Amino acid sequence: MMYKNVLFSLIIVALLGSSSLANQACDKKVPDFTGKEICIPPKIDKIIITCYGGGSQEIALFMGADKIIAHPDTKAFEEFLKIYPDLKNVPSVGTFNDVNLETLLKLQPTIVFAGITSSMMNERIHSAGIPVYTLGIGKHSLKSLLEEFDHVGAILNKKQKADAIINYWNTTLALIDKHLAKIEPSKRKKVFYTSAAGKMGAESPKSWGDEFIESAGGINVAAKIPFQGGVNSEVLNVWNPDVIITTTNGKNNLNVEGIQKDPALSQLKAVKEKQLYQAPIGTFWWDRPSPESILGILWLSKILYPEAMKDINLKRETKDFYKKFYGYTLTDKEYEGFFTNHTKDIK
Repeated sequence: MMYKNVLFSLIIVALLGSSSLANQACDKKVPDFTGKEICIPPKIDKIIITCYGGGSQEIALFMGADKIIAHPDTKAFEEFLKIYPDLKNVPSVGTFNDVNLETLLKLQPTIVFAGITSSMMNERIHSAGIPVYTLGIGKHSLKSLLEEFDHVGAILNKKQKADAIINYWNTTLALIDKHLAKIEPSKRKKVFYTSAAGKMGAESPKSWGDEFIESAGGINVAAKIPFQGGVNSEVLNVWNPDVIITTTNGKNNLNVEGIQKDPALSQLKAVKEKQLYQAPIGTFWWDRPSPESILGILWLSKILYPEAMKDINLKRETKDFYKKFYGYTLTDKEYEGFFTNHTKDIK
């Protein structure tokens, strides 16, 4: 009986919500990652985020923390919670397709920011009369990420900030290109990057990892494979990368220690020359798409070409970024904390 009552309540709320949306004039529409035009409420004061993948970091950067009433747990990102300490106490309604819809509806959000990989739940929330804006999260390209900054800035009435961060990205990418312009194609470093858990996960063409490498001036050794996923040690030995980058997300079994201890990988150039690094973590992983991942691209360019990039001070760039976009004064100690023992702390 309780189940029937809850279900009946949800249906009523959904019908009422859908009806109100249908009768409401839409003054502002903004395309989401799927290209769908989303009707944006005139006033946004209650935001729920239902995805991991940098969604909380992106919305908080544009809006601060005061409008977020529910979002996934971000305790893995200590720096993020230093900047936005109030978010420590903000609950979660679940993530992706595992969202408690009843709890979400009771909170009466103005808008929900959801991930691209949970289309079924996203549609259920939308059907309940709540605007749902789909974020690209880990499926982004550089182009789509910058477009999303522009769109989210428009949604949250932070156009000036969106323009500033897009300009910073474009300026920094151009700066990297300028510094690396004289490096011949034959001298470009071959890079293997894995963000997978459990297996050696190759980043295929048009994936974020592929653009992460190429934007830093490297060559993705997996660029010619038609898939994104696990590869074995035999394939990696054939590729024989100059540098190996792993993610630092706590779930990756293929970490630096694992590579170093694997006898099947002992002859790799990257292993023999100790060119194994874990990507840094700031408010989010620097090797995955987020507003801050431009710093990860800059970091990787300095890993690959230290001489060509020697006059770019990563610590100063990072501190300037934090001050400008988070309004936060980053200390030397906090900056150093972004780097593990296997992550190159470069100036």
